[in-house]
Amino acid sequence: MSTADQLILARIAACARRHAASGVVDDLDAAVADLRETAGNRSDLLAQDAGLALGYVETGLPLLAPGFRAEAELCRAAGADETVIPAWVELGRRRAEQARRRPHTG
Repeated sequence: MSTADQLILARIAACARRHAASGVVDDLDAAVADLRETAGNRSDLLAQDAGLALGYVETGLPLLAPGFRAEAELCRAAGADETVIPAWVELGRRRAEQARRRPHTG
């Protein structure tokens, strides 16, 4: 992934989290418009953010789950490419599992 794509993905994630952090999107139309403006025509990056968020949810983060689910649904509403979301879910699951492991202390 190019640096430019990474920057766009970071902006997508920040925008989606801002609108969905509480687990409820208050103004869906405004949130979708904001996210579409941020993403441009990058349905692949919207799908990546949606899939990663759903993967994190599946690893048992109960306090964060509503926000991650709302973030994924917002990305879908904004036009995420549904065909690639499952691959990103798996990667999100793996990343969350790695983050939960105890660090090696030597």
